[in-house]
Amino acid sequence: MNNIPSPDVLFPNAYHTSCFLKNAISAPNIFVGDYTYYDDPVDPTAFERNNVLFNWPEFGDRLIIGKFCALASGVQFIMGSANHRLDSISTYPFNVFGGAWEANTPPHLSQLPFKGDTVVGNDVWIGRESVVMPGVHIGDGAIVAAYSVVTRDVPAYTLAGGNPAREIRKRFDPELTELLLELRWWDFEPESLAAFLPVLYSSDLEAVRAAIRQRLGKA
Repeated sequence: MNNIPSPDVLFPNAYHTSCFLKNAISAPNIFVGDYTYYDDPVDPTAFERNNVLFNWPEFGDRLIIGKFCALASGVQFIMGSANHRLDSISTYPFNVFGGAWEANTPPHLSQLPFKGDTVVGNDVWIGRESVVMPGVHIGDGAIVAAYSVVTRDVPAYTLAGGNPAREIRKRFDPELTELLLELRWWDFEPESLAAFLPVLYSSDLEAVRAAIRQRLGKA
């Protein structure tokens, strides 16, 4: 099958307002899957600089984003080194300002609470100006509404939104959700995925269920 988009190009169309994000990343602790895009009318290629905040790889946390995700303009990820110490009398980061303050306090990064990796699954849509906090996991197929602040995990195929973001509803019934997670269409070979797109774009959920069951050998 010809003319399948390549995941290895920076700008996938003529508008240049969206970029395939993995091709604009250089930080060693940021990992982005194929076809995930970031949309920004000014400069989508500046995502790493403008949208991943307080990223110090030596702190040890990672940002992992799966395949086929859609990140709207202004989406930000706050990395763990943005935190302040909470188990002492003062939360002020004296150490980073040097001098006697530095001499009388432990190294800054070693003091901070460690939340672990921030992980976004596959086929996740994160709405405009949303903020994802350190250590959050967002499951496959989830949707985060615009202007949300995501402070806790979002299960797969769940719509969440608000500040702090809360579950609004499940996108599909439990059986269809499990079938989709087993299907893992984002791992299909390019030609196979292109042929399967009519199923992914169908709103007839019973027909979708039947097609997936057939694909998985469960018909």
